[in-house]
Amino acid sequence: MKQINMLSKADMVKGQGVLSAHDEQVELVRKVMEKRAVILENAKEPCEITHYHSINPEYYLSTFRKNRQGALVGYVHFLPETVENSISLPRFVKNIFYKYMLSFYKRMDYLVTVNPVFIDKLAEYGISKEKITYIPNVVSEKNFYPLKEEAKRKIRKKYGIRPEAFTVLCAGQLQKRKGIFDFLDVAEKMPEWEFVWAGGFSFGKISEGYEEIKTKMEDLPKNVKFLGLVEREEMNQIYNMADVMFLPSYEELFPMTILEAMNCRLPVLVRNLDIYRPILFDYVLQGKNQEEFINVLERLHKDAEFYQESAELAFAGHKFYSREHVGNMWKNFYERVFQEEEEKGGAESRHMASDGSVILWEEKKQQYI
Repeated sequence: MKQINMLSKADMVKGQGVLSAHDEQVELVRKVMEKRAVILENAKEPCEITHYHSINPEYYLSTFRKNRQGALVGYVHFLPETVENSISLPRFVKNIFYKYMLSFYKRMDYLVTVNPVFIDKLAEYGISKEKITYIPNVVSEKNFYPLKEEAKRKIRKKYGIRPEAFTVLCAGQLQKRKGIFDFLDVAEKMPEWEFVWAGGFSFGKISEGYEEIKTKMEDLPKNVKFLGLVEREEMNQIYNMADVMFLPSYEELFPMTILEAMNCRLPVLVRNLDIYRPILFDYVLQGKNQEEFINVLERLHKDAEFYQESAELAFAGHKFYSREHVGNMWKNFYERVFQEEEEKGGAESRHMASDGSVILWEEKKQQYI
């Protein structure tokens, strides 16, 4: 049976979407490929497909091994423009990292991106569109699902949330690009509601805006709670205690937190970003500034019918990005890679002469090198 080796060190940084995406993808692929391939993780032996989930230097060096076998698949979770406002580093260090990142992607035989917008962006960096495939993120219904009202009340009590309060949740790393200052400003303008942020400084002091955010956290509005880094196993409870998921990010790719909230039948409000257009705008509410965010939130609070429609809209998104749908995309992708690699191997065999030399022209007098 063929082998697919998943290589990742995403668990080195807790609380980031790359880790969640890896865990969900590996679990899903084990199921859809169970009769076709064995799924290995961080194995040393050569496999028909080596799938890189993170871009660690040792992985980059492994692509130069002479005895490597099979196809190299790279997962594109970020590009220079999505990293720019996530971490605070000297410009020359960032430039070196960006060159390394793009060099890593160019070493791959195939690339998978979670947002179709990134196909054109990768092409702008000199990467052929032919080797790029779009497959969205996925979230398991086993881990994220709606809870009953009694359970929700207990969770609110656990976290000190008033049972009757309209509760607005954001889940994500503490970074400026996540729109944290807009979140706090909106909370201050709506003091009768509860605002909760689940997530911490995943990259510590080099997180963009670290000092500014820390200063803000020292004097929070009374209706705001920061839960810090929450283990993923507990996040289903966090989503279920909220009334709406509000992610005012300025830059994203395909947030796992939105998919998780959708699974819980939670209305989702995001900033009107072009990058969301092909993947989310059919399923989420949107605004372009604080005033619009407040208008949408107030309508969700006052208009029960609108709230229900928005919740069902989000759940429709959950169905579109279901394990069955995305699983078939992964199965088709890996099968295509297997087939193309086999055809490539066959073509190489047909172009070898009996003495091991390479045939340059077929159907003519053989010329060898």
